[in-house]
Amino acid sequence: MKKRNMLIMLLFICFISACGTESSSHGNTENNNEYSLIEEGKLTFAASGEFKPFSYMEGTEMVGYDIAVGKAIANKLGLEPNPQRAKFAGIVTGITEGRYDIAVASHTITEERLEQVNFSKPYYYSGPVIYTRPDSDIQSADDLKGKEISVARGTTYIEIAKQYTDNIPQVDSDVVALQSLAKGHHDAVITDDVTGFNAIDNGLNVESRIQLGISEQAIAISKENEALLEAVNEVLKEMKENGELEELSKEWIGGDITKKKEAEQ
Repeated sequence: MKKRNMLIMLLFICFISACGTESSSHGNTENNNEYSLIEEGKLTFAASGEFKPFSYMEGTEMVGYDIAVGKAIANKLGLEPNPQRAKFAGIVTGITEGRYDIAVASHTITEERLEQVNFSKPYYYSGPVIYTRPDSDIQSADDLKGKEISVARGTTYIEIAKQYTDNIPQVDSDVVALQSLAKGHHDAVITDDVTGFNAIDNGLNVESRIQLGISEQAIAISKENEALLEAVNEVLKEMKENGELEELSKEWIGGDITKKKEAEQ
C-alpha cells in the first residue's frame, strides 16, 4: 500500500513538473518571438543618416530626432536599440525583405507605400516647402512651371515636382539638394520645412517661399508584423501623452513638430 501511494505521489510530482516546464517554455518562446524580430533582443531600425536634424552622422554615430525616437521605442519595449544606416530610397524595400524590423526614417504616409508596409500613427508632422536662392524670381507655385526642381531620390516630393515640370534632378538626400541649390545649381528644391530651416540655420544661402501642404510622418513596419505595429503605436501614444515625444522634438528640432498644424494658404 505504501509503495502504491509512493508511486502515485511520484507520478503526481512528475506531472506537475512537466506542466511547469511546458508553461515556462511557452512563456520564453512568446517573449522572445512576440515581435518576430530579425535579431533576438534587439530592435533593428533603419534611417538614412543624411537627413539632418532627423538622422545624421556625428563621427561614426548616427544621431538625430528619428534616432532618438527609435531608441526610445526600443527601450520601452525592453529591447536593445540597433539603428542601421541605409539609403532612403531602399528603406521600404528593406522592410518588406526583412532586413529591418522598422524604419524610423521620416517616411510620409502615402497610398503607394501603404501597399508595401504598414505605418504607425504619426510621430511628427511636416510639409513640402519651395526653397530658392534669395535672388530667384520664384514667388509662388505657378512660377515653378518649366523650372529645374531638385528633390531627394525616393521622396514624395518627386510627385509634387512633376505637377510643375519634367526637369527634376534627383540626388541622394534633401541636404545635398539644398547645398547644390545654394551653389547655383537648379532653380528650386522641394523639401520639408524643418530640413530647410535647419539648412538655413547652418549657413546655407537659400530661402523658403511657400508651403505646399502638410504631411504625416510615421514609422514603417512589415505587414506581417501586426504585433510590433500595435506595440509601437502603444509606445507612441504613451510618449505623446507624457510629453516625451515633444521633449525629443524640442531637443533635436528646436520646436514641437508632434502636433498637426494648418498649411499656409
